[in-house]
Amino acid sequence: MDNLDNANPNILDVSQLPSRRQKETKPRDGPDSKYDHILFPKQALPWGPRNSSSWPSDEEDEADCQDQEGEYAEEPIDEQEIYDLISSITDPEHPNTLGQLSVINLPDIHITPSPAERLDPQALRTVVVELTPTITHCSMATIIGLAVRVRLESVLPPNYRIDIRMKEGSHDQDDQLNKQLADKERVAAALENDSLKGMLGNMLKTCVF
Repeated sequence: MDNLDNANPNILDVSQLPSRRQKETKPRDGPDSKYDHILFPKQALPWGPRNSSSWPSDEEDEADCQDQEGEYAEEPIDEQEIYDLISSITDPEHPNTLGQLSVINLPDIHITPSPAERLDPQALRTVVVELTPTITHCSMATIIGLAVRVRLESVLPPNYRIDIRMKEGSHDQDDQLNKQLADKERVAAALENDSLKGMLGNMLKTCVF
């Protein structure tokens, strides 16, 4: 490509990108060990009936099940997970990802209501992603916005509303681009273009999940 908008963008190493840290969890009893105290009682005798008190009561068994459901409950989607989904999209002009080029930045991803509120999993949520093109006159900004929208719409549950926009002051025509990206009919029409679909497909090839 001889006519790149930005021939020398700043590129971050993959090791510099924010990533999900392994959560520290306390040891917990899995399903295989839940009834160890029944199968292998410490003072089990080889004769005589086992005392019925060694079996859990209905109330205890129900409490154990509720504890396990709480421990294994699915974590709500948060900003880091959104970042992980879209930062691996390849830039349309460079062999680097949007995360490496700082087009996608974790602080510019917002979810409302906040995942910390622990609402009903089916509650309506809005994901706002603010993009920062590598230069203020980037001609590929709309394409990048479409790729981010397509990626999120293909993997997020239907109760998530997606709002893709240029970060304020990051592009000379940010207001116009934001209107284009928010126009559902215009977006749908653009995605009918075969050459555009091919470009988006190439950009999304690096998304691994």
